[in-house]
Amino acid sequence: MNNINRNILIGALMGVALGFILKIYPNWLLYEPLLELCNLLGQLFIKSLKMILVPLVFFSIIVGVSNLGGNKKSSNVWKFTLIYFFSTMAIAICIALLVMNLVNPGVGMIIESWPSTPEVIKNTMSLKDFLSQFILGLFANPFQSLSSGNILPLIIFSILIGVSLNSLGQKGLAAKKVFDSLYEVMLKIVHWIMVFAPVGIFALLSTMIESQSAELFSQLSIFVFTVIGIIFIHGIIVIPSLLYFFTKITPLQLWKNGKPAFISAFATSSSAATLPLTLSVANDNFKVPKSVSNFVLPLGATINMDGTALYEAAAALFIANLVGIDLALSQQLILFFIAMVASIGAPGIPSAGMVTMAMVLQVLGLPLEALALLLPMDRLLDTFRTTINVEGDLTGALIVQKISKL
Repeated sequence: MNNINRNILIGALMGVALGFILKIYPNWLLYEPLLELCNLLGQLFIKSLKMILVPLVFFSIIVGVSNLGGNKKSSNVWKFTLIYFFSTMAIAICIALLVMNLVNPGVGMIIESWPSTPEVIKNTMSLKDFLSQFILGLFANPFQSLSSGNILPLIIFSILIGVSLNSLGQKGLAAKKVFDSLYEVMLKIVHWIMVFAPVGIFALLSTMIESQSAELFSQLSIFVFTVIGIIFIHGIIVIPSLLYFFTKITPLQLWKNGKPAFISAFATSSSAATLPLTLSVANDNFKVPKSVSNFVLPLGATINMDGTALYEAAAALFIANLVGIDLALSQQLILFFIAMVASIGAPGIPSAGMVTMAMVLQVLGLPLEALALLLPMDRLLDTFRTTINVEGDLTGALIVQKISKL
């Protein structure tokens, strides 16, 4: 994965360089052939993402939901853990939406090389009409959704399958293994696509820079610093405040005793890779009973992605600004829901959120070409996101232990 991230960065830099060359020398003999080749390679990358998106979402959500029941220790621990996870992710997304609506990076810019896409919900639709259409739309024919790429009904169908597999107990084990295997197949295909990603990013950035002013880079820096600021608000104020409110553990105690896990999260950008250290910190430094930590922390490394959730909400608003779409309240409600679902479905591996970011963009009718902007900066932001994810997991274990009185 580190090689892929490095290659993406190299591809991005080369794409920017070629884009400026094409912009400066429009009469160059190779101008048209290179531009056409870049268009072809860029669209091939986008098409490959669209190809894998629907089956990946389908199998990842089934596997995630069906595995929730496998580690249950007690009803209280289960209940409080899920309440904590979903509450903190909801808070993170709300903060991201609030800050992004205040800062509004990218407003006033239009990227000519991106296709204009129809809005999912019209701005003129009333909230009542939106809720009615939205709820009814969640229960469309799942097979039609598979063929049309309509993500939301597919998500609901996937959740229902995962819940039903849980309720079947031993009878559902064979089906779980099948879905687990198919999910691994999807991840393998994603890996192959990510190997091609540096070429796709190179091509997309070349065509974008060729048709775009330098003002875009100033907007990108504003977006990056805004996201880091949102992460700091959540990680330095929100999560420590919740911890102190429920347990009286101070922020300094949290950061001092949890330092090994946080440093590992920052360095590896992987909640899953950091999990052994997070368990060790919880058990040894905070004396969390293993009956709590062995349930809360592995589950958190899978579904508790505060940093990923807030980033995907912020990135979607940024891209909407760049294509000149003002997302109405009803559309931002969709974004709130889909960012939470997408972050839950993101594997605990480096840059996994970029896979589900494609789902967020597609649901909102935003161009997948925007991934060319997001991928090069993703490695930097992923270090901050993962650190917040791990901090949230550890805090969750401490809060659940206190509330459950274990």
